[in-house]
Amino acid sequence: MLTEVLSKAADAAQKAQESGSGGNENNIAEMIMHHIRDYVLVKLDLFGFDISITKHVLMMWIAGAILIIVFRVSFRKGELVPRGFANILEAIILFIRDDIVYANLGKVGQGYVGYFLTLFFFVLTCNLLGLVPFAATATSNIAVTASLAVISFVMIQASGIKKKGLKNYIKEFIPGDIPVWLIPVMIPVEIISMFTKPFALAIRLFANMTGGHVVILALFGLITTFKATPVILFPLAITMLELLIIFIQAYIFTFLTAIFISLNMQEE
Repeated sequence: MLTEVLSKAADAAQKAQESGSGGNENNIAEMIMHHIRDYVLVKLDLFGFDISITKHVLMMWIAGAILIIVFRVSFRKGELVPRGFANILEAIILFIRDDIVYANLGKVGQGYVGYFLTLFFFVLTCNLLGLVPFAATATSNIAVTASLAVISFVMIQASGIKKKGLKNYIKEFIPGDIPVWLIPVMIPVEIISMFTKPFALAIRLFANMTGGHVVILALFGLITTFKATPVILFPLAITMLELLIIFIQAYIFTFLTAIFISLNMQEE
C-alpha cells in the first residue's frame, strides 16, 4: 500500500539522518514525509477496535471546529444583508445552492443543500489546513477521502431509492429491452458501476492533495539545499497553484457528487 511505502521511506530517511549521511537531502525527505504521513497521537482501544487519535483525525476535528466558529461568528447578528467575511461566505453558499445543487437536482435539491454545503466547506478547510506550517492535510490520507466517498455513495443510493422506491430501483439493474442471455453480464456491470463513481472521487482528491503538497515541500527543500534565493519563486508559484487546486478539488468533489445523485434519481 502507498501508506506503507511512505512510512518505510520516512523511516529510512530518519535512520540515514541519525547516521550522519545524506545531509540536507535527508532533511528534505523527512520534512516531506512528516507533513503527509499520518501517525498516532493518542493510542485508544475500545472493545478490540482501534479508535486511536491520529494526526489527520486531529486535523479533521480542527477543521470542524473552525467551520463551527467561523459560521457562528460571521452570522451571529442575523443581518438581512451580511457584511465583511459573512458576505463572502454567503456568495459561496448561494453559488453551491444555485449552480451546483439546484442546477443538477432541481427543486428536489432543496433537501440536499445542507449536505453539499457541509461537504464543500469541510473538504475545503481540510485542504487549506495543509498549507499551514506544522499542520497536515487530512485529505491526503486515502482513508479520509474513502470515508467521504462512502458517505457520498450512501447519499447517491439513498436518493435513488427515495425517488423511485426500492422495487423500481432494483429493477433498473436489469433493463427490460435486453436479451435474456445478457442479464448475467449486466447485473455485475451495474453493481461495479455503482462503486466506481465514489472510488473515483476518493482517488482523485487523495492523489491531487498528496501530489501537490509533495511538490511544494520538495521545491521549498531546494532553497535550503542549494541556498539560492531565486529558487523561492518556484515554490511561491506552486503554492499559488496549489491554492487554486485546493478550491477546485473541493468544488469537483461536491459537483460530481451532485451529478451522481442527479443521475441516480432520473427515470431510465
